[in-house]
Amino acid sequence: MKKPISTGDLLASIRDVVRQSRKLEKADRRIRIQRLKNEVEEISGGEMVASGGHEDEGSPVVEEFWERVVEFEKAPRGTRFAQLHKAGVALPPPDSLTDAGLNEKLWEVINKLAELRVFLYHTDHLSDRELYTLLWDDLLREETVIMPPDPDSACHLDVIGSGSEEDIQIGLKYYDDEEERAHWHEMFPEDSIPAPEDPPYDRDRHLPKREYRQD
Repeated sequence: MKKPISTGDLLASIRDVVRQSRKLEKADRRIRIQRLKNEVEEISGGEMVASGGHEDEGSPVVEEFWERVVEFEKAPRGTRFAQLHKAGVALPPPDSLTDAGLNEKLWEVINKLAELRVFLYHTDHLSDRELYTLLWDDLLREETVIMPPDPDSACHLDVIGSGSEEDIQIGLKYYDDEEERAHWHEMFPEDSIPAPEDPPYDRDRHLPKREYRQD
């Protein structure tokens, strides 16, 4: 007569099956991640080599990261100007707009960019006309990767993000706090740091912001 299986033995057997299943799942994910890394290296012509790191190579987060890298490398390139035009937003020259018409057009552009997951930052030092002119002449015409709209991702378009001396000085003057200013002085003691001032305009707090998913 066979000895009946105890509850403890049954639970132990189930746990063992679950552990083995998780090991197989992790091994499969490692294989998929390696394939994604190989694809990235091939797409980039060897310019982007996915070397191993300290991250958990079997993690779903790591797999999602490399999936997004592949999407980025495969995505078409273009300009935000053309993207907005395709989305139905007319972009008349700044000089052709009245102040009231320009304000309305500027916010149409800002809101449509947000729908396309492109968010503006650091605009309070510019008037409406100055900002629209900068977008029309320069920022919207830069070639970039055009990713399909995705609620879990975003492109951050920093108006003073060029790294130029002028943009650095604007940041120090209008946007950086005392800690950031002190850190800059520590790093570059020979640089002149402008006295802090409040920006002349109040737009940034009204700009659309990326909403982060709460898991």
